[in-house]
Amino acid sequence: MLRSRFAPIVGAGLLAAGLLVGTQVQDAVSGSEEVEQLRKIEEAYEYVTRAYVEQVDSSELAEAAIEGMLASLDPHSIYISSDEMRRVRESFEASFDGIGIFYEFVEGREDVDTLVVLQPIVGGPSEEVGLEAGDRIIEIDGENAIGIDPEDVPLKLKGRRGTTVEVTVERPGFRDPLSFSIVRDRIPLNTVAASYMVDDQTGLIKLTRFARTSHEEVTTAIRELRAQGMERLILDLRQNAGGLLDQAYAISDEFLEAGEMIVYTESRHSANERQYRATSGGIYEDDPVIVLIDENSASASEIVAGALQDHDRGYLIGRRSFGKGLVQQQFPMTDGSVLQMTVSRYFTPSGRLIQTPYEVGQDDEAYYEAKRDIREAVEDRLAPDGGAVNASAFGSEVPDSLVFQTDGGRVVYGGGGILPDYIVQPDSLSPALRTIIRSASGKRFDDMFARTEIERRGTAFREEWEGREREFVQDFRLTDADFDRLLSYVASEGTPVVALRPSADGDEVLVRSEAFEARADIEARVRAFIARRLFGANAWFPVVGEIDPAIQEAMRHWSDAITLAQASN
Repeated sequence: MLRSRFAPIVGAGLLAAGLLVGTQVQDAVSGSEEVEQLRKIEEAYEYVTRAYVEQVDSSELAEAAIEGMLASLDPHSIYISSDEMRRVRESFEASFDGIGIFYEFVEGREDVDTLVVLQPIVGGPSEEVGLEAGDRIIEIDGENAIGIDPEDVPLKLKGRRGTTVEVTVERPGFRDPLSFSIVRDRIPLNTVAASYMVDDQTGLIKLTRFARTSHEEVTTAIRELRAQGMERLILDLRQNAGGLLDQAYAISDEFLEAGEMIVYTESRHSANERQYRATSGGIYEDDPVIVLIDENSASASEIVAGALQDHDRGYLIGRRSFGKGLVQQQFPMTDGSVLQMTVSRYFTPSGRLIQTPYEVGQDDEAYYEAKRDIREAVEDRLAPDGGAVNASAFGSEVPDSLVFQTDGGRVVYGGGGILPDYIVQPDSLSPALRTIIRSASGKRFDDMFARTEIERRGTAFREEWEGREREFVQDFRLTDADFDRLLSYVASEGTPVVALRPSADGDEVLVRSEAFEARADIEARVRAFIARRLFGANAWFPVVGEIDPAIQEAMRHWSDAITLAQASN
């Protein structure tokens, strides 16, 4: 159904709340033609509900009619049911009521999945009562939780603030189960997934979406990194599908000088045409910045990246972005559901339309495939092996309407999405690393081995590294014995570890020599999963950053970023 067509980027559409719509809705049905067509819909509804051979659900019929109308518009105009809207609002409030844990499912006794605490959220109610990473939840409110359906977990653990949930766990090293009474409370959903120093002068902020607290989180992170000596910043917007316009505007404002355009919209309704300009006093107007984007950076992410590129304020590295530049507005229905409908289009300061081309009625697969084809064709032409974008590669093939210039005269292209200044092609995984990350049987050996290693090393290991996250990232390494134990673990889980790859295709194997060739990458991922269990979810990023091609490329381009920063000041 259309309501869920773009669930992964539904946040990208919630960008224009608050626009005046009353007169527009009034005008939409005031003409005689519109009234006549509305009556036709009513007649069809009446015929179906009264005369169809079987009883029909009037609610489902109405929703299908709404979805049918929106399907004739654009790919991002969708219907959101009242139940779905509650989840959407929760995600943009950047908090929810619950017990405050990250969790996972691991295979337990008799091949039944067990709910395991991955990490209590710092300052949350679970941490306060003493729940620990590695605890296996076996009962919730007196009911067996072994083999619980994943969809039932939030239903049982979330709840109204102030209510209590009883949780019983098995803890490695303890003979008897432990019971906890946890009072549900407000749990923050941070949008800055990581903020850390890559080296003595480089800070990195990874922003996963644009919710109500994003601007505050980013400015706080910048201040904290500056206190640690940051002189240059990597802003990582990869996999960021967007979110709230006011947050994209506010974050962009911190990097730009007063009066500079951030983004503008065009529409057939003057009330929906806006210009968003920077104000004075930005927290990061002068120092160098590199922005990382990829094919899943959408909407609000593209607003930030496009504004910084057009004003020569940031150097962009990665892949051409998603190309979602249609502004949706929420039109509430009486039952709490919402029509999320396009009312205008976004343009970058230089005049580039962010939205990629689309066909009306295009299904999900065709829409994404068209985007992928355009992106790959452009990137292969401009930088087939990755590298700096060669603006002369197109010659005169690109029409003047798609050629734009930044403030400093650099050529940038329209046609949808934001094309980075330097392209990093997707990293191809070695056979050994691919097996470790996700085997043919679906097992994530890097994550699974990290969990067993922490359990094997026991409480002393946790106490040794408590409060020493930065030292762990810099100093902790797997020994040769640890790596051999990893290979033995893979074999014990059913994937043979062999000396030579079989000549004929067959069951999946891990070739020992190939594993040692990929040891640096494999070890980094295991260390990252151990760090996540010791210090929290954001501890993952500094470790995997060591093998992240885009981050490594960024560290080689500070001269480009510095040149832009000096020219824009």
